[in-house]
Amino acid sequence: MRPLLILFILLPILEIWLLISIGDVVGALPTIGLVLLTAVVGVALLRHQGISTLMRAQDKMRAGEVPAREVAEGIFLAVGGVLLLTPGFITDTLGFICLIPGLRQLVLGKLLGRIIVVRPGYGPGGNGPEQGGGNIIDGDYQREGKDQKSSKNSGGDNH
Repeated sequence: MRPLLILFILLPILEIWLLISIGDVVGALPTIGLVLLTAVVGVALLRHQGISTLMRAQDKMRAGEVPAREVAEGIFLAVGGVLLLTPGFITDTLGFICLIPGLRQLVLGKLLGRIIVVRPGYGPGGNGPEQGGGNIIDGDYQREGKDQKSSKNSGGDNH
């Protein structure tokens, strides 16, 4: 918890110092312009990368695959978007790292290499279909409504 607290205190101080330093060199208006430009470019890049990632995730889901990488990319894109909309050059740099595909893939490769994705029912102690269990629930039910119809069903069709 302490490193995060230090980051929340130290990062704004560093951002203010850097903004003032750059403002001294190029002037206040160009500095503000650079901050606005990075926000606009970041939003455009976020839109393009977000749509691309969403389409890849949908393709994987249609193919019956778990879109783990795409979900992680979506999280990175959201974080990158927030960082780019936060005024400052340090946060902009971190935001662009999250949004630029090559850099994002490099960071994600390091992080996802340490994560194991397990489908429900297939993990340790699970009973996937090859073990005869799966996620099949067999039971009876009774419908109650205005007309007090009741029906019983055994098996999988519960409509």
